[in-house]
Amino acid sequence: MAKAGAQVILVSGYDGGTGAAPRNSIHNAGLPWELGLAETHQTLIMNGLRNKVRIETDGKLMSGRDVAIAAILGAEEFGFATAPLVTMGCVMMRVCNLDTCPVGVATQNPELRKNFRGKPEYVMNFMKFIAQELREYMAKLGVRSVDELVGHTELLKIKDHLTEAQKQVDLSLILNNPYVGGKEKVTFDPKQVYDFKLENTVDEKVLLRQLSGAMKTGSKRSIEVDVKNTDRAFGTILGSEITRTLGDDLEEDTYRVLCSGAGGQSFGAFIPKGLTLELVGDSNDYFGKGLSGGKLIVYPPKGSRFKAEENIIIGNVALYGATSGKAFINGVAGERFCVRNSGAVAVVEGVGDHGCEYMTGGRVVVLGRTGKNFAAGMSGGIAYVLDEDSDLYMRINKEMVSSHELDNKYDVLELKEMIKEHVALTNSEKGKMILDHFKDYLPKFKKIIPHDYEKMLATIVQMEEKGLSAEQAQIEAFYAIKAARS
Repeated sequence: MAKAGAQVILVSGYDGGTGAAPRNSIHNAGLPWELGLAETHQTLIMNGLRNKVRIETDGKLMSGRDVAIAAILGAEEFGFATAPLVTMGCVMMRVCNLDTCPVGVATQNPELRKNFRGKPEYVMNFMKFIAQELREYMAKLGVRSVDELVGHTELLKIKDHLTEAQKQVDLSLILNNPYVGGKEKVTFDPKQVYDFKLENTVDEKVLLRQLSGAMKTGSKRSIEVDVKNTDRAFGTILGSEITRTLGDDLEEDTYRVLCSGAGGQSFGAFIPKGLTLELVGDSNDYFGKGLSGGKLIVYPPKGSRFKAEENIIIGNVALYGATSGKAFINGVAGERFCVRNSGAVAVVEGVGDHGCEYMTGGRVVVLGRTGKNFAAGMSGGIAYVLDEDSDLYMRINKEMVSSHELDNKYDVLELKEMIKEHVALTNSEKGKMILDHFKDYLPKFKKIIPHDYEKMLATIVQMEEKGLSAEQAQIEAFYAIKAARS
């Protein structure tokens, strides 16, 4: 990890984690953070890499003493989750995934949420006590800063009174750190961080150089470039410069980049409005991550012998956290497609498990099969899914989302227009077939929409019919639904 350029390494112990995990995982999986932390710290020193990364640890740190021990074993940063949850009222029922939390911490049930009594001040006070206890231990050990604790295992000793079983545990590899007092740097040095050599990226060497003139004049420009799977975050630096220089009100396709090859991790991440990346080939995970108004198009090369609609063309977690923009994918996406999408429009020809999870806005069209757990936690937006086998209902949580046939002319028009644009940009054979026989395919489409979102949209329409503006209608609809629940 350190050689690959990671700047923080997290060693997470078995004792923390979510109450949503299976009981056998909670009780029987994992190891203490003390073991992993000591080994990580010593191994990094052994390889001359310790000064390049920060080490963080978590896993039910509950006291200042825990923090002191973690620092002595090599940690410089410390994560807290379970303890702050308890200060907010969590009673560790371990039903976080069932929407039945009795104290209102991990639930969307309005009745149970009334039981929540937590306040931010409780967490603030707790962390102050943690810091105070840590400072007391540091005073006893004769050190003035946390940095003076890091890696100094000579400050630890085994308790005098142990049971027979405890005496059998050999802690020598943890306590007898051979690097204590050596010349090796045992803490993170910001000056020694990994140099990602951004000046050597395609964005810096090709895209910015070729488009800088057009960006100065505001004129449109198209270029072509080859990409390979080691080109991470292709287009992101260019997108950042476009936003910094020209703002976010450019016309669509102001700058168009035609790419050929295999896109790397995070291809097109965060690209803004006005930038279009068209990829002839395939792409890795995190395709279009955080899409912010730009347009992404991907399709196989001409002459490909396989059926695009039956083959993966982009990896997992595509369009994660997208806020706006468009994506047209002539092929199948991996798992967790459009997770936490809040405003982007996407057309794809199949997705893996957990598609549209936690989606809060936008539109998604799936012209093929979905994996399990589709639309889990979805609270906004709409997905139109081609359900040719009539089994989509088995892969969604009907308590959270509804599945309807498209009986609204506006939904039908929206679906058809999105498929038309998809075909125009990708030359999709599956899309063409659907458009050519649209009347036959239309009954096979399902509209997936969250219950509350559906009620909200219906109420907004009612308010607009009363003569309210769109903005005022949304406000009044919110209060109307809130009043109906109370």
